[in-house]
Amino acid sequence: MSTTTTPPPRQKCIGLPWPELNDGLAYKDVVSSSDSELRTVLDFYSTKYKSSAPLLGWVQRIQNGQIQIDGEVVKDPTTLLRSGSKLVYHRLPWKEPDTPYSLEILYEDDDMIALNKPSGLQVLPGGLFQQRTLLTQLQWCFGNKEASHPVPVHRLGRGTSGILLCAKTKLAKTKLAAYFAEGTSLVGFGNLDQECGTGRKISKIYRALADGIVAIKQPIGVVRYPGVAKGLYVASPEGKPALSKVAVLERDMQRNCTLVKVEIQSGRPHQIRIHLAYMGHPLVGDPLYVAGGQPKCFDPNVVDAAAFAQDGGYRRPNQAVPGDCGYHLHAHQVELPNLLNPSKVVKVAAPLPPILQTRSEAEEEALYSCKLS
Repeated sequence: MSTTTTPPPRQKCIGLPWPELNDGLAYKDVVSSSDSELRTVLDFYSTKYKSSAPLLGWVQRIQNGQIQIDGEVVKDPTTLLRSGSKLVYHRLPWKEPDTPYSLEILYEDDDMIALNKPSGLQVLPGGLFQQRTLLTQLQWCFGNKEASHPVPVHRLGRGTSGILLCAKTKLAKTKLAAYFAEGTSLVGFGNLDQECGTGRKISKIYRALADGIVAIKQPIGVVRYPGVAKGLYVASPEGKPALSKVAVLERDMQRNCTLVKVEIQSGRPHQIRIHLAYMGHPLVGDPLYVAGGQPKCFDPNVVDAAAFAQDGGYRRPNQAVPGDCGYHLHAHQVELPNLLNPSKVVKVAAPLPPILQTRSEAEEEALYSCKLS
């Protein structure tokens, strides 16, 4: 099998500045016959979407005129519903948190694009980030091109930087998704060496800043967590299998941290953060996960029902949430078959942030910069 290594980055960047406010959102529902016990518009929203806002928050949203029934704005929370009614809730535009927008293209062919995602940029819409996402930038920058509508085929955490693969065609999306799914499906509870074999089609190598590390094989599951509607991923014996291979690159005794290389076969959410924390070595600066692979202390039953924002929704929780940044994790290298010619291998590398470079790598880069100048 021959190998195609990408040339040095072409320094081609895409990205448009974010507007001050996003466009808000519209959520559509149809009242079904099974919703017969939800007689009023307030009953409907405060019951079906209680994780979005408390009861008083939905009262506020209705009185603001943010709800339509069959195309008509209603402001009375006691307005009666009937089966088949079409409801629309308009979430008010808001200023999303400051977010980088520039994306460097590391590799591109007819089927895919490999981007260098900056830390702080969310990949897909969720929570406070509905417009300021990598997906939005792809839509803005490629939306007018008839033959190309690239979409991400996997995710990186908002605070994670590095390589993100995007498919340009439906066939490429299907193939890449299959590569990622195959790697995850191979992880079970059998022989570790067999699971770490070279049979999988895609290889993902990360850099991270942590402390003394060994190979980690710990299931990852979900627990209830305030501010995270679908629950928080943590180290859990009842969770799904997950495997990370970790190698120490360099220890810094003065800063009491270690630079590590991590290769993951499975792709569980926040896998590297959870696994390193599970072994007692959370990522330096991680605001959420602590030793044991669990979140910092919190009481999931304490929710301040009065603490809602201007449009009636819950305010951001006081405790850390998965999208918070501050840690150092970088998707450094990806290797996979060329989608048109599987006998060839494509290797993509994203430049390392200075804090994730070994001393020899930093010295080599400094020497290279001096030669250029």
